Amino acid sequence: MNINGTVIAKTPVIEGESNKGSWMKCGFAIETTDEYPKKVYFTVFGEERVSKVQALQMGEPVQVHFTPESREFNEKWYTDLRAYSITGMYAEQDKPASAPAAPAAYPQAPAPAPAKRTSTKQAPAPAKQVTLDVDDDLPF
Repeated sequence: MNINGTVIAKTPVIEGESNKGSWMKCGFAIETTDEYPKKVYFTVFGEERVSKVQALQMGEPVQVHFTPESREFNEKWYTDLRAYSITGMYAEQDKPASAPAAPAAYPQAPAPAPAKRTSTKQAPAPAKQVTLDVDDDLPF
């Protein structure tokens, strides 16, 4: 299963020892971007996943792949959403870049020199005449 949202919270790392060795876990919460946003909390286990969660920034858009898991304890049920993959919503190449540089073949024209002002009031600039191309078949 997967879900998209923005990071809204991270919990501290918890470390421990078991019969199989040392372990670490932490958690994070996202808020979905649906019409009715929901807050969803996930846990991650393992050093690699924990370091990935710690590197997340608040407000960062992410896609979380997870597995829901439920267990019973003393006749009560507990559900845990375990994230196994966290990826940014936008790959590096998809992020909007700054304005593209002008191609070398088409240099930009220099900006006109500012006009000298002789008085504090200036006449309004004349309206530009716009010619529309009506040869296209667009309905608007």
